[in-house]
Amino acid sequence: MNKLDFEKPILELEGKIAELHKVGSGDGINITEEISRMQSKADRLLQQAYSKLTPAQKVQVARHQDRPHCMDYVDAFIEDFTPLAGDRAYAEDYALIGGLGRFNGRPCVVMGQEKGHDTESRIKHNFGMVRPEGYRKAQRLMEMADKFQLPVITLVDTAGAYPGMGAEERGQSEAIAKSIESFLRTGVPIVSVVIGEGGSGGAIAIAVADRIYMLEHAIYSVISPEGCASILWRSGEYAEEAATALKITAQDLHQLKLIDGIIKEPIGGAHRHKDEVIANVSEQIDLALKDLIPWSPDQLIKARRAKFLAFGRNGL
Repeated sequence: MNKLDFEKPILELEGKIAELHKVGSGDGINITEEISRMQSKADRLLQQAYSKLTPAQKVQVARHQDRPHCMDYVDAFIEDFTPLAGDRAYAEDYALIGGLGRFNGRPCVVMGQEKGHDTESRIKHNFGMVRPEGYRKAQRLMEMADKFQLPVITLVDTAGAYPGMGAEERGQSEAIAKSIESFLRTGVPIVSVVIGEGGSGGAIAIAVADRIYMLEHAIYSVISPEGCASILWRSGEYAEEAATALKITAQDLHQLKLIDGIIKEPIGGAHRHKDEVIANVSEQIDLALKDLIPWSPDQLIKARRAKFLAFGRNGL
């Protein structure tokens, strides 16, 4: 497990507990009471730490390499998933996974950024940073969803769109803008969940949805705290201050009415309780789709556009 700075005392205790388990099981020594005492202390420290996370600490949790990624969710609750490849113009982009499947027996289109779990898969998926062809693949999927009237589920987890020269030469900004447009004009229910990082236009390109949710310790921002600090303070050392000023946490964004709800993570975060978090996300998506499916295409498009046009108004 990747270590977080504020979790070090907890991880040290958990390491000692693991050692005691080995001693007890190897020599027949009964140390149950000592293990129970130490486990209670570790649980208490974990509760204290996660009950008062700062925005900067939430950034660390959102980026944790052991958090469940897009394909973990797809494998868990999308049946008969059939990935579709390529944008029919340039190439396949492995950073954006998308295709057809069934969610609770209901045919749907699902897509999301995949970061990968190890060095090889991270390189393959470009660390979840999508290139123009990935966003054009998203447009292709949205056209298919509209044609066959399939609800759309998107799972957002990216530091941002890929900023390389090649991506800019192939029209990165245009691809993102067209993706946003395709989401706005598609007359099917769209549910989006920010499962880790929601970075800038790279995230919103697939998050223009009827219902937008965030995991409790996810983040969503126009720029990374490090990028903001380098621009405003000319130094990455001010990333912690930037994280607070940017209002990037799920709690901040829900208060600002920019998202529709927060999906709870167990104490210790999604990286410690993957199955429970995936189940929570599945339940929330199911509730949202049941609410949206009776709506007509015209109602969905009108309400979605009104929703995004209202952002920043009403004194917010």
